Amino acid sequence: MASKPKQLLEELSYPGPHKVLRGDLALVGLPGVVYTPREGRNLPAIAFGHGWLQPPGRYRALLHHLASWGIVAAAPATQHGPLPSHRLFAADLRSTLDIVRGVRLGPDGVSVDAEKLGAAGHSIGGGAAVLAAAAEGEPTIRAVATIAAAQTMPPASNAARTVDVPGLHLAASGDLVAPAAGNAEAITRAWAGPVQLRTIPKSTHLGVTEGSHWSQLLLHGKPHRATQRVVRSLFTAFFLTELTGTGTYRPLLEADLKAAPISHDSHLAVS
Repeated sequence: MASKPKQLLEELSYPGPHKVLRGDLALVGLPGVVYTPREGRNLPAIAFGHGWLQPPGRYRALLHHLASWGIVAAAPATQHGPLPSHRLFAADLRSTLDIVRGVRLGPDGVSVDAEKLGAAGHSIGGGAAVLAAAAEGEPTIRAVATIAAAQTMPPASNAARTVDVPGLHLAASGDLVAPAAGNAEAITRAWAGPVQLRTIPKSTHLGVTEGSHWSQLLLHGKPHRATQRVVRSLFTAFFLTELTGTGTYRPLLEADLKAAPISHDSHLAVS
């Protein structure tokens, strides 16, 4: 009997079965971090873009969580100043995927399948993930997930018109920095492929971040456990479904959850 969406949401909110290793991307040419399962071959991988002024360390638990479920998760530590280049940030996300697919990771030589690559991000990192997916050439990004995506220059909503891979966009209901109606919704409605937009109640722009950081003096919001929990579950379900082809977590992506109601859906995760 298939698991119910609430059961899947709960299951995926806890760490997965894999032991996790942390590595330094700088050792292979780019500042940042990478989290991998302790072992595995031909694994899916994602590049994660941080929010404006946020260090990758503010997403440590999210990246660790994805790796515990068998997804290599890497985050470049670039473009973290007050005036970042969104175009270069997108290029860094693509370079991150090039790195993880091109080298063996960890002492047991974990490998990544070049056909199972995704991009994700928060705030400007979400917008940069869209730009990265719209770029031509290798690596080919097969799925994109964002949380509180912000517009970029060039606009992520324009780039979305050429992105025909599955997209999952999560918005925060109380986001005063990147309001859903002006950012995530515009990106979603422009999306060329199957796409879904969900809004997380009682959440703010920084809800997905972890710990404390001086940027909270400038940006509205603060870390929010409920937001972190639902993002971990939905990102894990989305990338496992879209990058590995498993149908196990499809019911969660198709359900209209109280913790993340669907605002827009164009047949995401329908085979």
